[in-house]
Amino acid sequence: MRKTILVIGTFDTKADELAYLIGRIEGQGGQVLAMDVSVLGDPPHKVDVTKHEVASAAGATIDALIALGEESTAFETMSAGAARLTRRLHAAGRIDGMIALGGTMGTDLALDCAQALPIGVPKYIVSTVAGSALIGADRMAPDVQFILWAGGLFGLNPLCKSSLSQAAGAVLGAARAVEPPAFDRPVIGMTSLGSSCLKYMKHLHPELTARGYDVAVFHTTGMGGMAFERLAAEGAFACVMDFSLQELVNMLHGSLVSAGPDRLSGAGRSGTPQMVAPGASDILDLAGWQEIPARFRDRAFHPHNRLIKSVGFNAEERRELAQEIATRLAVATGPTRFFLPEGGIEEWDRPGEPAHDPEGLAAFVEATQAAMADRVPVTRLACHINDAAFATAVLAQLDAWVAEGIVPKGKP
Repeated sequence: MRKTILVIGTFDTKADELAYLIGRIEGQGGQVLAMDVSVLGDPPHKVDVTKHEVASAAGATIDALIALGEESTAFETMSAGAARLTRRLHAAGRIDGMIALGGTMGTDLALDCAQALPIGVPKYIVSTVAGSALIGADRMAPDVQFILWAGGLFGLNPLCKSSLSQAAGAVLGAARAVEPPAFDRPVIGMTSLGSSCLKYMKHLHPELTARGYDVAVFHTTGMGGMAFERLAAEGAFACVMDFSLQELVNMLHGSLVSAGPDRLSGAGRSGTPQMVAPGASDILDLAGWQEIPARFRDRAFHPHNRLIKSVGFNAEERRELAQEIATRLAVATGPTRFFLPEGGIEEWDRPGEPAHDPEGLAAFVEATQAAMADRVPVTRLACHINDAAFATAVLAQLDAWVAEGIVPKGKP
């Protein structure tokens, strides 16, 4: 079966580039459905979805948008219409993937269109700002792919053609090769920070698999938490095991390694049963090139690699975090259980390691117990989060929820 790719762009200003991209997709045996998201100009060639249809999908007209005299507002309206049409086209079975190209305006619109598609549908954005800090984690679809449009701001050239030809092969190849998630077994969404800092997944994964669950572990380095939160909010998980809150503390203290302001809220909004623990919440992760904020420059410093560096929190900051966690969990609409390991919350928080701070941990434990009182059930554990005893307690809670019918039983 031939795959159909939705190609999105401003066909008035980037007609040559889009025509080249379409030609490369069709030259490989793919089909194209072209959507024009221009406002001012008209495309030199026929498109499948006109700019008037896009504006109408957002409850507007092109003439009304032009009359606004404000490019940003007009394009936000076009973004809303394009996203709605993208969703409808996929629901109707008319497209197998999407690709969009643009500068900042086109990328902004493309991000909305990508979020309109479910996970497993190939979604590519060829952008002059791919990989830029301009693109917040909260704008990213969980499985969106970016390709830097080098030399592609205006007009075709050898560099631009290289990017576009690779993009054409990538999106069509993905549409042919993708294995969309089947969700034949209940899925448990888990967070972790690598496998050296937090090790509980090594204990939990085989046990959960044996119980008949698929386990999706998300790396809490910004993009991972963003994908996790979106899926949790959509109710994609039978149960959440959110044991790495590193992105939450990053967001609260201004780090770029953030999953956005909604961290620790997705499962609560969807009513998904959730178990939460404060893994790696004693350290602030910063981008390797990001300057350490002045208030943290006297702290212990740990260079994880060239991409990430870490500094520690003091007791007062950890008390404030306990309040924030309790506040976010208290509004959850589904069953919630907080696990509080009193022996440490990440591997560097062991005796002799750089983040070992028994006074700070004790302050966090006391503050958490007080903040959670009468709001969120707490299980205090006399162990380290990476000890087998932590995983044992988590599995016992899962088994109890299964017995009570709160979490569906796994499937062989």
